[in-house]
Amino acid sequence: MINFNIIDKSSCCIPHNGSNDLNHLPVAIIGAGPIGLAAAAHLADRGEPFILVESGENVGSNIRQWGHVRLFSPWQYNIDKIARKLLENNNWIAPPADELPLGKELVELYLEPLSELPQIHPHILFNSVVTAISKKGLDKMKNVGRENTSFVIYLEQDGTTTRVEAKAVIDASGTWSHPNPVNTDNVWTLEEKALLKHIYYGIPNTTTMRDKYSHKRVAVIGGGHSAINTILELSESGSQELFWIMRKKKVEDAYGGEEKDALEARGELDSRIHQLVDSGKVKPITPLYIQQLKETATGVRIIGQFNGKHFEQEVDEVIANTGSRPDFSFLREIRLSVDAGTESVEALSTLIDPNLHSCGTVRPHGEEILRQPEKNFYIVGMKSYGRAPTFLMATGYEQVRSVVAYLCGDLEASKTIELDLPETGVCSTNIKVSQADSSCCGAC
Repeated sequence: MINFNIIDKSSCCIPHNGSNDLNHLPVAIIGAGPIGLAAAAHLADRGEPFILVESGENVGSNIRQWGHVRLFSPWQYNIDKIARKLLENNNWIAPPADELPLGKELVELYLEPLSELPQIHPHILFNSVVTAISKKGLDKMKNVGRENTSFVIYLEQDGTTTRVEAKAVIDASGTWSHPNPVNTDNVWTLEEKALLKHIYYGIPNTTTMRDKYSHKRVAVIGGGHSAINTILELSESGSQELFWIMRKKKVEDAYGGEEKDALEARGELDSRIHQLVDSGKVKPITPLYIQQLKETATGVRIIGQFNGKHFEQEVDEVIANTGSRPDFSFLREIRLSVDAGTESVEALSTLIDPNLHSCGTVRPHGEEILRQPEKNFYIVGMKSYGRAPTFLMATGYEQVRSVVAYLCGDLEASKTIELDLPETGVCSTNIKVSQADSSCCGAC
């Protein structure tokens, strides 16, 4: 029977055998999304103790917010190999490999069954927010004995603080909960925070939110495929006026390759938005550099510089598709190596710079690239890419496979590359396309 022990509270799933040896402490995984659960599956498969800490009340909490969005990548690339093995050993039937799941299907058909496996479910802590991670009894500047000292994870649970120990930490918390602001300087202002009732960050479900946007003046901010996807959905929901705000020199820069695109679905997406703009149903405003937001009687006044001149536009609602950023606030006591520009894992930055790479051209990478100055601490998944938008789920699965192998002492496996991707890459969209066509970067 496993005994449970924590530092200062009497009920938590921390396997402990009474020894002070770090090897008997669990690995702590932060975030029960696809990558965090894949890490749990790999640890379970190797018989390694772990805890999986999730701030939400269930797995895939972030994905549930975009559950209506259809991925570009078919099931073939959305299921971790070891997770598949554990599931199939429990009589799980995999969805058809070539079908494209909605976000909610990814959760319901894959993540939930995976989380309910007996090897994983007892070790998940839900409604547990990580507020800090440190080295036990050491501040950030202390060197002596640091590598052989356990990590302490500070959790907020039901209004109380719990501290738990771990021998290693895998941070798979993602970036979804930390969107970028619309301000051109990428700085959150009091005015923007005060207008959150009129600003939606992400791709809204226009089916359930039809009343919010129907027959309204709506500004969509962003020049990527998430913004295009949002506009296409809004155009079918009865919106009165649609404004497309970008910083691109001209709207044509957002159209991509259209029919010349090697990815047919992405080209279709580009062609549809091109036609919508040409029809006058969408009014592009670019390049617009937003400097200020002001609340009006009915919504928001957007103020900025358009072609070097002062510009103002009043709208009822704003949808921001401006990307997201990693949260390092709870890692202040951990020694990190983070790239100054992308805010990615530093050694990874040259591989993922979006100025140089698309989702299909990022080279496979593993534990050695992800290694931090703090021994046995790793940032994986979307968060490892920082602000770069080119992350793929399959890439994250390869990351945790390599990291877990290393933590378990299988150095040879940690150095091998087992990533299997189509040359074009796999990402997401919500447009209605044939299942064989889809791909591009986004919500993976």
